Amino acid sequence: MGIDNPHSSIAAQQPAMRRAALGILIGGILGMMVAMGIGRFAYTAILPVMQRELGMTNAVAGWLASLNYIGYLAGAVLCSFFPLLLRSSAVNISAALASIVTTFLMGAVLWPQAWGLFRCVSGLASAILFVVISIEVSESLSRRGYGHWIGALYGGIGLGIALSGIMVPFFESMGGWRLTWIGMGGLAGLLTVCGVLLARKKGAALEIAAGQAVHGPGAGSYRLLAAAYFCEGLGYIVSATFIVTMIARMPGLESFAPYSWVAVGLAAAPSTLIWQQVGRRIGVRPALMLAYAVQAVGILVSIRAASIAEAVIASVSFGGTFLGIVTLVMTEGNRRAGHDGRRTAAVLTVCFSMGQVIGPPLAGRMADLRGGFALPLLLAALAVITGGILVALDTSGFRRTRI
Repeated sequence: MGIDNPHSSIAAQQPAMRRAALGILIGGILGMMVAMGIGRFAYTAILPVMQRELGMTNAVAGWLASLNYIGYLAGAVLCSFFPLLLRSSAVNISAALASIVTTFLMGAVLWPQAWGLFRCVSGLASAILFVVISIEVSESLSRRGYGHWIGALYGGIGLGIALSGIMVPFFESMGGWRLTWIGMGGLAGLLTVCGVLLARKKGAALEIAAGQAVHGPGAGSYRLLAAAYFCEGLGYIVSATFIVTMIARMPGLESFAPYSWVAVGLAAAPSTLIWQQVGRRIGVRPALMLAYAVQAVGILVSIRAASIAEAVIASVSFGGTFLGIVTLVMTEGNRRAGHDGRRTAAVLTVCFSMGQVIGPPLAGRMADLRGGFALPLLLAALAVITGGILVALDTSGFRRTRI
């Protein structure tokens, strides 16, 4: 009687596992495009159209953005205190539908209070989907031996941003601000269907042997890391909300403004993999410090940007770092959390969200009072610099080993 070779059996399963892992990753990327790239960040590309056609002030624009982030914060808190909800199919499906429907509805009414409600619900849905997709894809890839692919997942946010930057001018030319929202809602629905079908089809494939650890052992406190992530949320969100509006108001750059958001998205899409590689080479802590520094410099450049070249530098330095910081922080937080990865991801997202809630209304109000975004951008850069300093002070939390 022959004896089966377990190594041969595992080797035979590798192509199927690789295809399954790739399908799950692509499904997750499409989900991130919907939940974050469209559900959250399409607003930045559409905002100048709404302000131009409706006369919306920066203060109102900031409050609408903040309401979205309040919803995002509420979703993150919900995930943190009730992590079992993240395993509920009904909750996850409802969040996906809410993200799509609220995007549609933004173009269906002309009532700021309703817009605020829709943006708040959209933020709640985005937070749930972000945490669910992050954890589910991470665990699924790790079980199949492809956990190192996780950095590519967050590139979906950048692809969604680039897609909105490309499509908003097209939809605007066909039907103004209303059609931009309705069109982006339609794209969100299409991407959701494709992502769910792809992930489900591939998710049924073989997994590697049970018992392989998805997470490593816990490695200590993440308080300074969370504080640094709060500062990033507070600082980056000014550019994330107003960068297209700022460029649209620069003499001679009006026509370039929508495509600055495309530049942000195209820089963001590969940035997750790039910064993950930087983290492997020099360590997570130095990589995070570098990312914070590059982002702060880009924000400072945007204060005086007066040419397309300077606008591109501001867009690329922002797009090329904010998702890299998300990837590095979430990876490091996951490592420190051990087997409590779901709660840690939610707690870090809460800290990030708190910064996001504060930034837009303050920046919008300052811009209205001072007739420009110079002061809000300066304060945003200082917040990012503070975050980098907190990372530098976290000498005991980071391992010397690279990711």
